[in-house]
Amino acid sequence: MQDSIAIVGIALTTLALFIALCLLAGSFFKVEQAQVALIERFGRFSRIARAGLNMKIPMIEKKAGRLSLRVQQLNVKVETKTSDNVFVDIVVSVQFHVVEGKEFEAFYKLTNPEQQITAHVFDAVRSQVPTMTLDHVFERKSDIEEAVSNGLRHKINAFGYDIDGSPVTDIQPDEKVRTAMNEINAASRLREAAEQQGEAVRIKTVKAAEAEKESKKLQGEGIAAERIAIAEGIRDSVAALLSIREGGVSAEEAMRTLILTQYFDTLRAIGAQSRASTVFLPHSPGGMADISKQIAEAIMVGNQVPGPGAAGHETQREGTGSVPPSAPARAA
Repeated sequence: MQDSIAIVGIALTTLALFIALCLLAGSFFKVEQAQVALIERFGRFSRIARAGLNMKIPMIEKKAGRLSLRVQQLNVKVETKTSDNVFVDIVVSVQFHVVEGKEFEAFYKLTNPEQQITAHVFDAVRSQVPTMTLDHVFERKSDIEEAVSNGLRHKINAFGYDIDGSPVTDIQPDEKVRTAMNEINAASRLREAAEQQGEAVRIKTVKAAEAEKESKKLQGEGIAAERIAIAEGIRDSVAALLSIREGGVSAEEAMRTLILTQYFDTLRAIGAQSRASTVFLPHSPGGMADISKQIAEAIMVGNQVPGPGAAGHETQREGTGSVPPSAPARAA
């Protein structure tokens, strides 16, 4: 009998020790970094357990839940309409965190924080975007972000949360609207490209005309200078021939000699060119005399043409001499 009693006592002691160990082991718990645990005593909030090893009273206290102190992000897609009657889908990324010291409000005052934040975002976006055109929605995203942040911060600060930012991450108008906007943009760029090409062609044409004008001007000046130089050379050559022997060489003879010299210079220039074609000229003594005679007669006929300033008078020159006005014009 005593042995049975001893065995029962040992079993009860062992059970009591096991229960005590279990209760003692359940009294210790750890909280991860950037988290807090909320402890309740008999169903009532007692305290906040911070990161590290913590202890609670068995059977009296319990962990009601945990809260993360990290910055969280909630992407909210809102469908709304602009002032120019275009439906758009706007994605707002709300970044929020639990305010330290307000863990009680964040845990007990909001049943589902994400749903409440989503509702506030819908309200803020749908009160801001309908006052803007579609172009302004793209250009002034910061206004939407500021309206959402200010509205949310004012409404959820009392619940233990704070807003770090609410950037507009995406704006999606209707597919037909996007296609029309792309076509408008493409047409505008094509028109600008056409204008630029036309301006380039105009500039090129103007520059080519200016270059041609300058070229013609320089060519004309060169030709004029060349003719002046040739005339001066002929004049000097005639003067040199006439001064060889005073009274021995007439002007006509000097001119024939000069023409013959230029004729031979022309033949030499033609023969000196590597790409010169075959040229047939009367080069016999009779042919030379005929060419010289024709040129001299042409010069003399030109000299006999009356000048424009002689009213009622006809003046003709033959060689270097003068003829009375009453003499008829004739070719030598």
